[in-house]
Amino acid sequence: MAWAGAFALAAATVGCHAHKTVAGTLPEAGAVAATGITPEQAAQALAHVGSRTITVGDFVAALEHMDQFDRMRYQAPERRQELLGEMVDVMLLADLAREKGYDQDPIAQQEVREILRDAMLKSVRAEVPAPNEIPEVEVRSYYEGHRTEFRDPERRRVSAIVVTDKVAGAVVLEAAKKASPTQWGELVRSKSLDAHAKDPGPPDLAGDFGFVAPPDDRGGSNSRVPDEVRAAVFQIGAVGEVLPHVVESGGRGYIVRWSARTEGHDRTFAEAERAIRVRLAQDKIRARQDELLDELRRKYPVEIDEHALAEVHVEAPGDAGH
Repeated sequence: MAWAGAFALAAATVGCHAHKTVAGTLPEAGAVAATGITPEQAAQALAHVGSRTITVGDFVAALEHMDQFDRMRYQAPERRQELLGEMVDVMLLADLAREKGYDQDPIAQQEVREILRDAMLKSVRAEVPAPNEIPEVEVRSYYEGHRTEFRDPERRRVSAIVVTDKVAGAVVLEAAKKASPTQWGELVRSKSLDAHAKDPGPPDLAGDFGFVAPPDDRGGSNSRVPDEVRAAVFQIGAVGEVLPHVVESGGRGYIVRWSARTEGHDRTFAEAERAIRVRLAQDKIRARQDELLDELRRKYPVEIDEHALAEVHVEAPGDAGH
């Protein structure tokens, strides 16, 4: 058939084989996928639905719209038949919905607008260089101008014995300050209220809560480590030592030990390059989107009735019926 090569673009991607459709017999897919389809191939009819047509281009577009894992589902001929059947059903139900005026529903119109918005923004992204297309000189310039962003701070590993309060922790603290690594492990397993206190492992890492960066580092938190404990571990003078007082947080007491560290590190350009490229590409996309929206707002002035907006009532959960 004239459109065998066109269907191969989609079919060979997922290892297709010949099968029947409402339009006739689909061709056997080749072993190698085509790199594109011509307008003539895309326009070939694949199925007729009343006076409407589903083309090879429509079918290819449906497959290309999926991610690679979804496309894998359509390796089998019967699954490709199923996809075409779903496209027919969508067309029939959409036509019926239009006949009934559902396309005039405000929610439906908003959803259509959102689809068109996403298509427009996708086209904007296509205009912007991909991360690997950004000139190296621009990437290096960003790196040199933002060196502090690529300085990974020192991180300290926190171990702790959790007790009911400061008073209960006083006796345990005195033992912890003099404890050897093995004795520390015994104290954790016998005294700590933490759910992981009895987990197996080296005694010097007993009561492990993980690593944290200094309190002023926004990316260095740890969900298991309360802020007070995070600050406390950076008050300890040396690895292996215990803070000389009990830290209170969330109604509990913490006997805090600094158990290990990773040194601060300045990332090299090679280490930072990929992250910079992605960041620059995202910045360019946002800038182009903002530019487009500014152009549209100048072309189509926006006026908002603040009074009417203030009068809109939004029901909170549980308000209905009251």
